[in-house]
Amino acid sequence: MRLFFDARYIRTDFHDGISRYSQELAHALAPLAAEAGIDLVFVIHDTAQIARLPADAVHLGIHAPTSAKEPFTPFVLNRYEPDVVFSPLQTMGSLGRRYRLILTLHDMIYYRHRTPPRNLGAGVRALWRLFHLSYVPQRLTLDGADVVATVSETSRRQFRAVRLTKRPIVVVPNAPQRLADLLPADAPVPGGPPRNVVYMGSFMGYKNVETLVRAMGMLPGRTLHLLSRISPARRAELSALVPEGADVVFHDGVSDAEYAALLADDAVLASTSLDEGYGLPLAEALALGVPVVVSDLEIFHEVAGAGARYVDPMDPAAVADAVRSLDDDAEREALIAEGVAHVSRFRWRASAQTLLDAVRELAPRPPGRSSPGGR
Repeated sequence: MRLFFDARYIRTDFHDGISRYSQELAHALAPLAAEAGIDLVFVIHDTAQIARLPADAVHLGIHAPTSAKEPFTPFVLNRYEPDVVFSPLQTMGSLGRRYRLILTLHDMIYYRHRTPPRNLGAGVRALWRLFHLSYVPQRLTLDGADVVATVSETSRRQFRAVRLTKRPIVVVPNAPQRLADLLPADAPVPGGPPRNVVYMGSFMGYKNVETLVRAMGMLPGRTLHLLSRISPARRAELSALVPEGADVVFHDGVSDAEYAALLADDAVLASTSLDEGYGLPLAEALALGVPVVVSDLEIFHEVAGAGARYVDPMDPAAVADAVRSLDDDAEREALIAEGVAHVSRFRWRASAQTLLDAVRELAPRPPGRSSPGGR
C-alpha cells in the first residue's frame, strides 16, 4: 500500500497549530508505517520542509497549498498512483482523484470567528471569509473525501450536530509535544507555588487576553508573560489595560525551549479564551506538570479533565482567586497529578496508530508500484 501524507503545512520558522500537528503526526507515523510494510511518501512544496520530516523520508514536491492549483491537486497526485492520501487540513481538491482520501477539519472555530490566519494573502483571506459564511462549501469539500479526520471528540460532536459531513468521522487526537525534553538537565522541577502566569496563544479578540491583564492587578508579586508575537497596535491596546503596579511582560515570540523554561519557572498556564478549537498549550503545560487556570469550555474539559481550575473568563477576580488557590501545596499537587494523569491518554504514537488503522480500512496494497519521490 502506498500512503501519501500531505506535509505542505509544516512551517520552517515557528510552528502554528496545523504545522505542529502535521510534523508530530508525521514523525509518529513513519515507524508505524514501516513496521506495517506501507510505503509512506511526504508531499511538500518547499525543500526547506525536508529537514522537518522523519529521517530518510521519501518526499514529493508539488505546488503550495495556497496555490490556485490546489483544487486540481488530484490530477497531479494521480500520476504517482497513491492508494490513500491523508491531508491534515481540508483545502486539497478531490475532483478526479483515483485514490482514497482522508481530509482533516480540526474544529469549527472559524464559523464562530471568521477572521482568517494573518499569514495568508489578501485574496486567500477573502475566499476564506466567503467559505465560512455557510456550511454548504464545507459540506461539499468534506463529502469529497472518503473519511473525515478531526482532533477531538468535541469537534466530532459539533460536526455531527450541524450535519457537516456524510462521511465517517475518525478522531486522530492532538497531543502535546514533550517540553521536558527541551529543558537543561539542571532546570528547576516545575510545579512550585506560581509566581509567573504564562499565556501562549494569539491575541485575537475571542482569546480575551484582556481578562488576564486585568487580573494581574489582584496578583501583586507575580508576572504575566505574554509569549506570542503581537502587532504594535494590539500591544498598545493591552498595555493600556495593565493595572498600576502590575507586572506584564510582552515576549513577542519565543522558541520552544524558551517556552518550556518559562513554564518550568514556578508558573501557572492561564487562558481566559471565550472559544477554542483545541487548546494545545493547555495540554503541553499539563504534560510538563504545570498547573493550569482556564475558561470553563467543553474542549478544555476534554483536554484537562479534573486537572484544571475552571473559571468564568469574564471575571478577573475569579482568575486571580484561582491562581492564588494554587499557593496551597496540597491543592496544587493534587491538581497537577490529575492533569498529568488525564493528558497522558493523548500520545502521538496512539494518534498515528488510529490514522494508520483508518488508512488500512480504506485500501489494500496493489502490486507492482515504483517509488515516486526522492530522499
